[in-house]
Amino acid sequence: MASPSVVSSLSRPPVSSPSPSPWWSRGKHQDRRPFLLARNRITAAVRGWFAARDFLEIDAACLQVSPGNEAHLHAFSTQAIGLSGERAEMHLHTSPEFACKKLLAAGEQRIFSLGKVWRNRERGPLHHPEFTMLEWYRVGEPYETLMGDCAALLALAAETAGTRLFSFRGLNCDPFAAPERLTVADAFMRHAGVDLLASLGEGGATDRDALAASASATGIRVSADDTWADVFSRVIVEKVEPNLGIGRATVLCEYPTAEAALARPKPGDPRVAERFELYACGVELANAFGELTDAAEQRRRFVAEMDEKQRVYGERYPIDEDFLAALEHMPPASGSALGFDRLALLATGARRIDEVLWVPVAEV
Repeated sequence: MASPSVVSSLSRPPVSSPSPSPWWSRGKHQDRRPFLLARNRITAAVRGWFAARDFLEIDAACLQVSPGNEAHLHAFSTQAIGLSGERAEMHLHTSPEFACKKLLAAGEQRIFSLGKVWRNRERGPLHHPEFTMLEWYRVGEPYETLMGDCAALLALAAETAGTRLFSFRGLNCDPFAAPERLTVADAFMRHAGVDLLASLGEGGATDRDALAASASATGIRVSADDTWADVFSRVIVEKVEPNLGIGRATVLCEYPTAEAALARPKPGDPRVAERFELYACGVELANAFGELTDAAEQRRRFVAEMDEKQRVYGERYPIDEDFLAALEHMPPASGSALGFDRLALLATGARRIDEVLWVPVAEV
């Protein structure tokens, strides 16, 4: 018979060595805690800002029939099991957009959501698989109004955190200065020497060869199997984004219609859409639309996006028919989605997004 000490040691599971300095270690938590407390103050200030402007805070269901229909967004998926055992595929939403627009169709005028969203295949200093998105909508107001909202939120976050300057990776941005407004076409020419408009046809049609030739002439690598969207993305990532939001924030606007799946075309120039993105210190913070309300056109775009997803990744997500039905009743509106964790990162001076998350998702 084994001695009690041997029995005791055999009955205990082996103790694995902890990873160096996990986020919950007291020392590391104390280093992160000032960022987290500032995040809480910014959260309260943002809610107060929207309440003062007669916005209603809404709480969108996270499980949805469709997580969103953009080709390069990846969802976390599961199954809902009914009382009789029937199964249906469901997805954690990548944005509360579909839910918010259904509420606009139901009659709400000004709403905002500050909640969790999920995106698979994303993790790094500026990406986390679960993050907080601030999304808001204004019925009957132009998307330029959202540019003013974004500028106000930058200043609010900075003031609440007690900083006068955003700094990240050696770049600085004054959050109190009026943002620069720059069209995508002008940004391509200024920062890459690429003539974007020469590759855009009537109604937003794209000319892959024209964009590839212009990009290649300025030294940007283009492969034979690159699509127009591939070349566009490479120019944005390599040449344009690193130069945005330096000194002051940048509002990058008038995206090609082909790169604005849920935005309406710009009146007078359907080659581009009412879409803008907000940048500070080279970091993308927000994405905003003058919202598309043509259900037939939205269906066409969703199908095209899912066809591209099938081509590139071998998978597709269902289309939310309930959303398209609601879109037929949705009034003209503008909406914006802002990465709240990134805003907190810049306002607090953190270096990585997980420094401003109370509980990061475990790494796999």
